[in-house]
Formats: sequence, structure tokens, C-alpha cells
Amino acid sequence: MASFPPRVNEKEIVRSRTIGELLALAAPFDKKCGRENWTVAFAPDGSYFAWSQGYCTVKLVPWSQCLKNFLLHGTKNITNSSSLRLSRQNSDGAQKNKPREHIIDCGDIVWSLAFGSSVPEKQSRCVNIEWHRFRFGQDQLLLATGLSNGRIKIWDVYTGKLLLNLVDHTDVVRDLTFAPDGSLVLVSASRDKTLRVWDLKDDGNMMKVLRAHQNWVYSCAFSPDSSMLCSVGASKAVFLWDMDKYTMIRKLEGHHHDVVACDFSPDGALLATASYDTRVYVWDPHTGDILMEFGHLFPPPTPIFAGGANDRWVRSVSFSHDGLHIASLADDKMVRFWRIDEDYPVQVAPLSNGLCCAFSTDGSVLAAGTHDGSVYFWATPRQIPSLQHLCRMSIRRVMPTQEVQKLPIPSKLLEFLSYRI
Repeated sequence: MASFPPRVNEKEIVRSRTIGELLALAAPFDKKCGRENWTVAFAPDGSYFAWSQGYCTVKLVPWSQCLKNFLLHGTKNITNSSSLRLSRQNSDGAQKNKPREHIIDCGDIVWSLAFGSSVPEKQSRCVNIEWHRFRFGQDQLLLATGLSNGRIKIWDVYTGKLLLNLVDHTDVVRDLTFAPDGSLVLVSASRDKTLRVWDLKDDGNMMKVLRAHQNWVYSCAFSPDSSMLCSVGASKAVFLWDMDKYTMIRKLEGHHHDVVACDFSPDGALLATASYDTRVYVWDPHTGDILMEFGHLFPPPTPIFAGGANDRWVRSVSFSHDGLHIASLADDKMVRFWRIDEDYPVQVAPLSNGLCCAFSTDGSVLAAGTHDGSVYFWATPRQIPSLQHLCRMSIRRVMPTQEVQKLPIPSKLLEFLSYRI
């Protein structure tokens, strides 16, 4: 069994350059559960980086300062135990909008994180807006944390103040995602087999429960225009939802094991899903077709072997903001960077016990979290997108596949716009 296709020479694949590390402090009970870093996240404006560093705490650091520290002090950075610790109920009164490092005590094991920012013209769907407790301004930056006890806590990033406590899930909140349109609509995915839609501009009112999963829901992701949601889970489940009508669009068939992560491309034309079956699939979400397959085990395992313990479980997947690259993290102690037009990695990096990964807002850095609560950072593949690719992304942001296929243009151009070549 190999990690790359036979025609690929592993020694010729570029090794990613390490940018830095944020290492969690050791604890006397560090062998017990609860230390895992299940999630990492970058703020939409690139101002903050957050990760669950274990034992019910979330660390918030100004991203620009974090990069500066790596340059000044080398790659390693032990998280500072003397940093200001914010209780579950109190705020430190810090000056708003001034980036500060915080440690937030969430009161239970943190399984998921998501940043959300507000756009004032995006109004709540609630009619009685004059009764709202919170009026989020344009400069508002929120952090949602999903906990082991089924609760979701909403924090003011600038002050660390607890704003809302959302209570309805009955099991672990495994993932969270905000609508990218600034409406502060939040979707949560849980082990209770449901997805729940919350309106934070309506003081956290739960608008809808989405039911289709027959087992745990592992992850969810909005399309860039906020019109579509993907949810993935156990028993090979991949569902697409219409977020205007809150109805299911289709179920995507193809994986052979639990599907644990998903992410849309920046133009919404592609959807990447990662599974324990050793594969990352790239789909056309508008048609349900599989366009690309990125394997992590060769020869590819049969469906029976892929559905069991194969030592190559893919744990996480993330789309870069250039629309050209995808990162995946697997149990074979390796992070892979893929190009959407190649079936083998263009860069790799070593990582033991990885659990999650995410690209920085500008796509220049990949962050990955591990079982011991630490985070590692690498420089991502640098490539200037072609004019053709930029034009394709501009078109696909506003045109789904069905409309593209109706254009009176040559077939080769249709295939390019549809990511078929």
C-alpha cells in the first residue's frame, strides 16, 4: 500500500515550508480526553485566528501579531499561560476593535468554532425587529463555539463578552458555519442527527430544524452566495439544502464510509468532501456529478476495505481562496496540497495526529490542529491564477452549471467553465 500513485515519485514532491507552531501547555492530566484541537478558524477579515486548545478553552490571537511573532522569535510559540483569561460571564472591558489576545473559558469541551461578521443592510427575518435585544453593527465580529453538552455560545471577539447561549441540541455540536452574506444566520451540525438554523440578528432565535441524516452529522458549509448548504455525516451521507426554502436539493452518492468534512470553492461551482474511505471527492453541487477524486491510498481500496479501518482516514478538507488548491489532512501523518487539475499532491507536509485544517483568509497559510491541542502553520503553494481561471470564477459566481450549459459557445469552452477540463 502506498500514499501516492505509482507514477509519482514521492521524493520529487515539494515539502511545504513551516511558518510557525502554537504549542499547548502540558498539563498533569494531558493523557485524558478533552485536550484535542477539533477546530481552527480565521476571521473573515483576517484579523483573528482562533482554535480550541483543549480543556474547555478557546484561544483568540490577532493574526498579524501571530505572524510577526513567528518572524521575530522563530517558529515555536508556547501559548502564554499568563494571558488574560475571560470567564464565561464577564468581559474585560477592552477597547472595542483593538485586537487583543484572549483565552475564553467555554465551560465544556469545544468541538467547533466559527467567526461571523454583520452587514447592517442584511435584516433579520423576524418581523418585530424593534424588540431585538442586540443590534449588531457593521464592525461587529462574533465567535460561535459548539460544545460537548449541545450548547452554542456566542462571544464578542473584541471584548470576550458572552452574548448569547443557544440551547436546543441534545448532543455534541460537531460543526458551525455562518452565512457569508453578513446576515448572521448560523447553522449548527450535531451528533443528535440534526442541523439547526439560528438567526443571531433575532437574538439567536432558532428558525428551522433540518432533518435527513440517519446518524451523526459531522460537518456543514455554506456556498459563497449563502443560497446552498452542504451537510455531511456518518453512513456515507452528503446532503445539499436550499437555504431560501429550507428544503433538500439532493443527496450525493459516491463515498464508501463516513463523510467528515466539506467545503465549497470560492465561486461556489465546486464542493469538496472528505471521508474515512481514504478519498476526497470534488463535486459539481449543481448536478451532483463527481468531477475529481483525490486518493490517499494506492491502489485504491475496494468499497469493503474503504468502509473499515484502513489507516488512511481523511479527517479534514479545505478550499483555498484562489480556487485552485485544496488541502487535505489524513491519518497517514501527512498534509497534502492538491491542484484541482492534478490527481496527485503538489506539496506535502508532515503532521502527526492531525484533526482539522483551514486556509488563512488570504490563502497564504494553512493551519492544522492536532490531538494535543497544538496548531501548526505552513506556507501554501504560490501560483498566479491564469486570466482564464479568473474569468471562469467570475462567471461561475453568478451562473450555476445548468445556465452555463445553455450558453451558445464552443463545447471546449463549456467544458472549461464547468470544470470538466
